[in-house]
Amino acid sequence: MKATFLDDRGVVQVSGDDARKFLNGLVTTDVTKLVPGDARFGALLTPQGKIIIDFLVAQAPAGDAGERFLLDCPRALAQALTDKLNLYKLRAKVAISNLSDQVGVIAAWDGAPAAAIDLCFKDPRHDALGCRVIAPQADLAEIAARLGAEVVAAADYEAHRIDHTVPRGGLDFMYGDAFPYETNMDRLHGVDIGKGCYVGQEVVSRMHHRGTTRTRAAKVLLDGPSPEPGTPILAGEKSVGTMGSAAQQKGLALVRIDRVAEAMEAGTPLTAGGLTVRIADPDALQGAPKQTVA
Repeated sequence: MKATFLDDRGVVQVSGDDARKFLNGLVTTDVTKLVPGDARFGALLTPQGKIIIDFLVAQAPAGDAGERFLLDCPRALAQALTDKLNLYKLRAKVAISNLSDQVGVIAAWDGAPAAAIDLCFKDPRHDALGCRVIAPQADLAEIAARLGAEVVAAADYEAHRIDHTVPRGGLDFMYGDAFPYETNMDRLHGVDIGKGCYVGQEVVSRMHHRGTTRTRAAKVLLDGPSPEPGTPILAGEKSVGTMGSAAQQKGLALVRIDRVAEAMEAGTPLTAGGLTVRIADPDALQGAPKQTVA
């Protein structure tokens, strides 16, 4: 097993008697189904259905102030998320705080934990992503030892994430500019179509039922150096997508499904910054079944 501290991740806590109901009315995942030690993938959207921020939400043991939920989110946006949730709070009995200066996120993968760890939960997006632990960075060595894991560089986790086509906000897509289905949230168990209303729900539901997603995050294979994130992907001179993160000659890209299909049918190679780019699994752009939260 491998473990690393993800210094790009922060933690926001939502607690109180109304915490579960409060979160469930805002985000894409069904928080009513969470139990302590469990986690779900979700996002807070704009009313137009675009992702403001995505996160893993885990239920922690309840405290004196009621239920507690921990949101594993991009550290750079943790305070903005705290402020945004406070705007929605109104008279709800909840307390919202940014804990990122106290605790962070440890990722562990490639094996089963050797021992139970407090605030450890399975990453709900993909089985291969293993588990996450909410803890201070200083505890990494101790927690890794208890898990039976080798401490590795965060870059190893990034390569693993990319290899399993799990987009990272702010790098593989821009917050405020992407719909959940474009970033594969439906395939990563981050959208629960069966739940009640939440911010942006009407747009997401319409895209789901009409199948109107024209853009998807896809894994690409690189024959040389990695193009910079944001580099346009071209078929001839026509733009068909944008590069995201890359590692070990694999990368993620946001691509227009129809334009990529046309290019492949015509035998037109794809390039980014003059470098050859190949879609790792063309069938995944079209035929993969949609998945929602179980």
